[in-house]
Amino acid sequence: MFATVQGEAEEPRQKNALAVDVSPLGPYSLAVSARGAGDASRRFRAGELTTLIESENGLELVRARQRPDGSVTLSASTERGLERLRFQLALDDDHSAFLQRFADDPLLAASLRNLRGLRPIRLATVAHALLRALCGQLITAREARSIEARVIHRVSPRDSVSGLYASPTQERLAALSPAELCRLGLAPKRAATLVRLCRTLDLERLRELPPNAVFARLARERTVGPWSIGVLFLEGLGRYDRGLVADLGLVKLYSVLAGRWVGEAETGELLARYGEWEGLASVYLLQGSRRGLVPLGRGALDVRTAARAVRRPLATERGIDSAR
Repeated sequence: MFATVQGEAEEPRQKNALAVDVSPLGPYSLAVSARGAGDASRRFRAGELTTLIESENGLELVRARQRPDGSVTLSASTERGLERLRFQLALDDDHSAFLQRFADDPLLAASLRNLRGLRPIRLATVAHALLRALCGQLITAREARSIEARVIHRVSPRDSVSGLYASPTQERLAALSPAELCRLGLAPKRAATLVRLCRTLDLERLRELPPNAVFARLARERTVGPWSIGVLFLEGLGRYDRGLVADLGLVKLYSVLAGRWVGEAETGELLARYGEWEGLASVYLLQGSRRGLVPLGRGALDVRTAARAVRRPLATERGIDSAR
């Protein structure tokens, strides 16, 4: 079942554009979903998401804006552009069952009420998701996005009007050497893995394969851990059944809830209760904890502050400077 197309928009936002109003299946908020989703290939400004995609016909700017009635106006130059934008926004992926099933969950309830229209925005290519998944390991989000942007600037074409770059394709990334990626900031082992996977796997076809088969194949890679697989599933494949295990934000949250500093793998226990929805649950837990929507107990109001308090005794016990 797909979201319904209500007809052409009256005012296309680009010359000779195709434009349609689409009613998303289930609750949907572009403003909530696109918040913080900006990168080298897209931006969200004044209520409009603009992204640059590349196809056999060249570069194409596609745009989305949500109307007061909840429908989303999509505009592009081609039918293929509309189709790809529709997938990136997850307009057809109704998550009402998730909202209903966990409406009374002690950790998720407030987040589901306040962020019910949230769905992760997807990347235009699986190759871009793989790049993001490998860039984001063991460093800060700011550093990861900086490395990702440098790689994209190196390999992808740029639209001179918008200043946006197309998401990197598998072929463009495969043409780089690991040494070049290292010069752009990617760690050597991750650089080698990125190049090898881009040269040996049909990454875009992963969207068509059974999820368990995809997970099993990726899990064989020593440098592709559970967090990276979660990123690939959520932002590349558009699936909700693999969570962001070992995400630092979840480590902090679970540590506060447990009253002790937990290991990265233990976040898998936190997410396991959500079954086939653990990917989406991880997104709601992270977004909710940042907004103070996840009850922490023990009078704690802020995850970061509470997490530092939990970790401090551990640092002292190990003889580590707790100010680090």
